[in-house]
Amino acid sequence: MTVSTLTIDLNALVANWRALDAKSNASVETAAVIKADGYGLGSGRVAKALCAAGVRRFFVAAAEEAIPVREAICDGAEICVFSGHGAGDTDLIRDLDLIPMLNSAAQLDRHLSALPHRGYGVQLDSGMNRLGMEPAEWAAVRSRAEAGDLRLVMSHLACADEPDHPMNAQQLACFTEMTSGVTVPRSLSATGGTLLGPDYHFDLVRPGVGLYGGLPFEDARPVVTVALPVIQIRDVAVGEAVGYGNAWVAERPSKIATVAAGYADGLHRMIGNGLNGATLNVFASGTACPVVGRVSMDLITVDITDLAEAPDQLEILNDQQQVDDLADIAGTIGYEILTSMGRRYQRQNIGG
Repeated sequence: MTVSTLTIDLNALVANWRALDAKSNASVETAAVIKADGYGLGSGRVAKALCAAGVRRFFVAAAEEAIPVREAICDGAEICVFSGHGAGDTDLIRDLDLIPMLNSAAQLDRHLSALPHRGYGVQLDSGMNRLGMEPAEWAAVRSRAEAGDLRLVMSHLACADEPDHPMNAQQLACFTEMTSGVTVPRSLSATGGTLLGPDYHFDLVRPGVGLYGGLPFEDARPVVTVALPVIQIRDVAVGEAVGYGNAWVAERPSKIATVAAGYADGLHRMIGNGLNGATLNVFASGTACPVVGRVSMDLITVDITDLAEAPDQLEILNDQQQVDDLADIAGTIGYEILTSMGRRYQRQNIGG
């Protein structure tokens, strides 16, 4: 078989949610962010496993993302939409019973006009300048927003993955001031904010990347394993080059495995030999083997000279090399690695 395999450990996913849930006291609800198709792992399967574990509130980025989630989750669970109530969203919000997080006075007007008896939340801008109502806008519409079926008031931290960054305390103070006297649940923290401690927890935390094994949750269990099939093995003599641009030249007699995966599968071209100075390994039964030459669209090449036996497959994500390790080599973040995994992987689940 020449198809790469992406294995999703749903038991590890649930364990990560429980571990983050344990960071706050019993009065704080722990929700789950499953936007971008569950960070690339399949929002339906992720939502089903988390709902069985006790999650009763989920967050997606856009109303369309809620379709597979609503089909998968338990009765009574809520789905909140970060982008709010956009033009054209009314039917989905009504039919899927979604909770839009309204980001502006215009969205509040749209929602109250189109669906006056449906619940909603409000997103506030506490300093990130991305989504949400700024203090003056919120002050102008607050009484009207609170008069309806307001379910949640939230904001988002810009620098929560840097615990000592002064922006965290600045946003905490702003959010606290903007929501003084609010009687519905409040939420400020995703994964990073959850780890900052109880001052940032309010009534609800909503971890995202930490559920999937990513930083800043250093104690997360790995959720994703990726195994790549070996298509061909060849002998390469001293002085012969491998791959595009002759980027790698053998300095010893070498055995080179050609492996079925490339940048079309989310293995960024930057991780290839010679592009950023970092060394990427893949693993054969725990033994590290360096990737050599450039990453192409569908293939990578690996030096397996030191292996005792020729492997049938090599792992690029496992317990030894996790998403943020790969992200460091690529000069990006774990979020991008997770959400870039292409459609050609054969996906399989453990647990759930």
